[in-house]
Amino acid sequence: MSDTPPPNAAAKTWRPATHQVRGGLDRTPFGETSEALFMTSGYVYDSAEQAERAFTGEEDHYVYSRYANPTLSIFENRLAAIEGAKYCKGTASGMAAVFAALAAHLKTGDRIVAAKALFGACYHVINVILPRWGITAEFVDGDDLDAWQRALASPAQAVFIETPSNPALSIIDIAAVADLAHKAGALMIVDNAFASTVLQHPLDLGADAVTYSATKHIDGQGRSLGGAILSNNEDYLENTVAPFLRQTGPALSPFNAWVLIKGLETIELRVTRQCDNALDIARFLSTQDVIERTIYPGLSSHPHHDLAMAQMSGRGGTIIAFHVKGGKEAAFKLMNKLEIIDISNNLGDVKSLITHPATTTHQKMTAAEQQAAGIFQGTIRLSVGIEDVRDLKDDLAQALA
Repeated sequence: MSDTPPPNAAAKTWRPATHQVRGGLDRTPFGETSEALFMTSGYVYDSAEQAERAFTGEEDHYVYSRYANPTLSIFENRLAAIEGAKYCKGTASGMAAVFAALAAHLKTGDRIVAAKALFGACYHVINVILPRWGITAEFVDGDDLDAWQRALASPAQAVFIETPSNPALSIIDIAAVADLAHKAGALMIVDNAFASTVLQHPLDLGADAVTYSATKHIDGQGRSLGGAILSNNEDYLENTVAPFLRQTGPALSPFNAWVLIKGLETIELRVTRQCDNALDIARFLSTQDVIERTIYPGLSSHPHHDLAMAQMSGRGGTIIAFHVKGGKEAAFKLMNKLEIIDISNNLGDVKSLITHPATTTHQKMTAAEQQAAGIFQGTIRLSVGIEDVRDLKDDLAQALA
């Protein structure tokens, strides 16, 4: 069935901030102000004949919430409108989105080329799970275009990147890699969770598909798991990914979808404030003697600062990485002294969160794999929230002292 509510003619001219609040809105006859929450697993029909037509696709009718749900449709259509995508599919988590985006497309004998710097679970899927199915995986330094050119001189079926990378904030030239990917016959998939839809639109830069952990900036308040896959390629998303999702079942709960809808309403306000705070804190951290290196795309010291500013709407993002002198012991000591900033492996939250990637998010990688991804024992990842930035700097100062 079509999961799209009746079109609003004016919506074609709306800008992203308006779509964040009103995109995909499909009110019931009750005329509710807030989006309705449809907590239902199934749907009823006026007749057996209508049920048959619904299942054959002859009649638009929801049939099962594993396939589609009115609340989920609002989330998908709103996110698609913000992203500038024709199609969107919600999933139960960000990793469900990544896995489905790859597994639905690839088959035995195929080849995928990916950046070395990836979130630990993404790396595991590509390096461990897909090869079990006879899919060849090759990893390259994401910021090295020559390496991409060499890797994609041979045919490939998929390219997967995240930019900025987790947690070392490496920046990849999306347009350049997409061009190389397409010449190699590959589908280009970008995990956009770190930049968020506020800062970066990979589809506009040549990517074929975008994945999100909606758990991060889209919810942004530590309440809900969720994910999404977006694309302008109907054959890929509607005819390949959608059937995979329906039959394997990583369905997004209607309640979680409703929470994410409400998160989208404030995402630009939150992310903008987080970016402002992050830049201020990154400047502060870069002056501290006990910190060996501060990595933030918004700083001119970042090796790909200009590219980041061009791709990410002139902002450096909400995440900072820094290396503490003294390795793991010094990193743990600093984190344990913090009074406002919480130790947590989540990110994109309105609360500032800090983690030690080598022992948490990327701990299943070998030491060599961690170093290839820019992760060391003294590496700390800081997700900056919307608190008063003066309090955050005071907290970091006393911990660093």
